Amino acid sequence: MRKIIITKANGEKAAFDPNKVITTCIRAGTDPVISKRIARQVHSKVRYGMTTKEIYRMVLRLLSDNATPAIKQRYQLKESIMKLGPAGFSFEYYVGQILRHYGYKILSIGTKTQGRCVIHELDLSIESGDEKKWLVECKYHNFPGRYTGLKESLYTHARFLDLADKFNNEMLVCNTKVSPEAITYATCIGQKLLSWRFPPQMGLEKMIEEKKLYPVTILGPSKRELELLSQNNMMIAKDLLDIDIYEFAQKTKISIKRLVNMQRLTNQIIS
Repeated sequence: MRKIIITKANGEKAAFDPNKVITTCIRAGTDPVISKRIARQVHSKVRYGMTTKEIYRMVLRLLSDNATPAIKQRYQLKESIMKLGPAGFSFEYYVGQILRHYGYKILSIGTKTQGRCVIHELDLSIESGDEKKWLVECKYHNFPGRYTGLKESLYTHARFLDLADKFNNEMLVCNTKVSPEAITYATCIGQKLLSWRFPPQMGLEKMIEEKKLYPVTILGPSKRELELLSQNNMMIAKDLLDIDIYEFAQKTKISIKRLVNMQRLTNQIIS
């Protein structure tokens, strides 16, 4: 295949890799044969300097023609997480819900705590099964290509040191990738990193996919619906499967038909 240089979200140049299209399509649930066909179609249309955003939209269009709506929605996981902030949802709360499903106990979200030197506003504090207390710093970005870097790792560690009498461990969580420098530093000091594609074996996206913890934004709700869902702390899509539709419709003014459709799409996404 011909080599084409494209522009990544952070402005860097890189060679277009059709295997990444195949991998992401398969991860979303697309048949491998269809995934390879989509990759070939995308490769035939990619031009020098084309942005990853343009390629992403191209893949979405092809998924619309070749895959189920559920697969298309799963493919948009990263974008869906980036919609949490503007929707009025707290990324810290979403991270807390993810960690809760992995055995952690939520102690606090968005509270102020006195350190040895200054008062800190903590994003999240949790407790693991061994009764160790964790300070969790959450970094949310609503633009792709933004790395969480060494500065954020240093900041988290400095806060942890000032609160060392209250916490046993520290964790930095973000919805984008982390820089190599941040990984090197965190590994050196024993800071746990959780981000997009890191750790490689169980990054944020894999934790979400493994336990079907897709954000409600993956359902493509309208702005009004997002506001209503936010007001009712409905952040995880599959939580919609546990509601009393008639009661929830009366409470939120979202139509019963719409709620049934959202539940149907949720079932398709998590199946």
